[in-house]
Amino acid sequence: MGGGALSALQCWQGLTWPLKRVCTQMVLVNDTVSGYIGTDVILHCNFNPLPSVQITQVTWQKSTNGSKQNVAIYNPSMGVSILPPYKERVVFLNPSRRDGTIQVNQLQLEDEGAYICEFATFPTGNRESQLNLTVLARPVNRMDVTSKQLIAHPLKNEKIVVATCMSANGKPPSTITWETKLKGEAEYQEIKNDNGTVTVISRYKLVPTREAHKQPLTCVINYQTERETKNTTISVLYAPQVSIEGFDGNWYVKRADVKLTCKADSNPPPFSYQWRMANGSLPDSAEVNNNTLFFRGSVTYMLSGTYICEARNTIGSQTGQVDVNVTEFPFTPTPTDRTDRRESSMFPAAIIGGAVGGAVLVLAVSVILFVVLRRRHHTFKGDYNTKKHIYGNGYSKAGVAQHPPMAQSLQYPEDSDDEKKPGPVGSISYEDEEDDDGIDGRKLSTKYDDESKRPYFTVEEGERCGYGEDRTLGFQYEPEDLPDNLVAQNDGSYISKKEWYV
Repeated sequence: MGGGALSALQCWQGLTWPLKRVCTQMVLVNDTVSGYIGTDVILHCNFNPLPSVQITQVTWQKSTNGSKQNVAIYNPSMGVSILPPYKERVVFLNPSRRDGTIQVNQLQLEDEGAYICEFATFPTGNRESQLNLTVLARPVNRMDVTSKQLIAHPLKNEKIVVATCMSANGKPPSTITWETKLKGEAEYQEIKNDNGTVTVISRYKLVPTREAHKQPLTCVINYQTERETKNTTISVLYAPQVSIEGFDGNWYVKRADVKLTCKADSNPPPFSYQWRMANGSLPDSAEVNNNTLFFRGSVTYMLSGTYICEARNTIGSQTGQVDVNVTEFPFTPTPTDRTDRRESSMFPAAIIGGAVGGAVLVLAVSVILFVVLRRRHHTFKGDYNTKKHIYGNGYSKAGVAQHPPMAQSLQYPEDSDDEKKPGPVGSISYEDEEDDDGIDGRKLSTKYDDESKRPYFTVEEGERCGYGEDRTLGFQYEPEDLPDNLVAQNDGSYISKKEWYV
């Protein structure tokens, strides 16, 4: 019967005898076998029949498009027979009624395919199993660098193939990658050959520039588990890039041993250097030695000016220039590290000063708030009306007696002539006053010979007379004379106990 690809180890490992008896009726082969072109491979085939079963022949066949082609035959009675085209390359390793293993030498691509190992038995008939043989082709790898000279053209942006990496006749095909810092791009191509192999080609293209010169380029070829690299270095030709060194900004009168050097970055190197001045000819003390301009003697003002150097190679030429200024005295710049240390030392001081200033400010605000709150604690709550009276040297609240209560028994008859007489200092008199309804009335008033002796003034009177808030009037209550219903204030004024406890 046709069996699947099963190894003897898989059939026998961990099985009990009834199941192992099933294995004895199967042809055991490898699952798959692979090998490279030109190498040798072994195709295993075993069969363990029951004692009552007789083996008459072992046959190897190749299955191609549904048809079978005999490869090798072993007959216990007639021996071994190898058929073309395998006659010289296939052998039985240990032919017997139980072992039909063969070896295929010098593998060829045409050997790839499905192979069937068949045991002819009596009286149970034929038993067979199939395996797959894969033939691998290791590719031939190489890297080709363009023989064309790469020239950097500032005005051109055309990409040129600089290297080609190839992995030819591989089976299965390889993969190609590039490792580089260059700003280029890769193109890939696969070619399938008639024998089943594949050739992979990758081309790396870039724009030739000065920056690309001497940059490494690596081609990486991966095939199966193998990795192979090919390396090259890009060479680009470009015109000189010129700079002038030697002027440090401190050329002063009588300084000695100064010179200018023309530096040119180019490929190939420059073959000539030319020095000149922007306006006029070189100083008499100047001497040209290739790319260096020496000055004999000490520095004078005659050395001032713009110096130009032109470098030339086979690709082109370019100039560089420097402006030289001669001063009377040398210039000694302040060391940078000293300035940095001073600035760094000032930074912590500024932080400390700011912290101290902030603390002082907070303390001052706290003291002011404390004083204000303490003063408010000793004053009454409420508003003064607009017609306040000065009492002592402060103000009193509306509705509170503005002076000590007068005796209610002081009255004069309506027709008394005393009201028309000048009274004594501090005397009380009545004044005629007409009410809003036209009825005459009398108003109690007190007259004083000296206005400064009055116990109170209205606000308007105080301002008119020049009495300020800070003035202490002549008439004040002494603590022992203070009425019971009044309370003295810190500013010298008095308010009623009723207002004080509001």
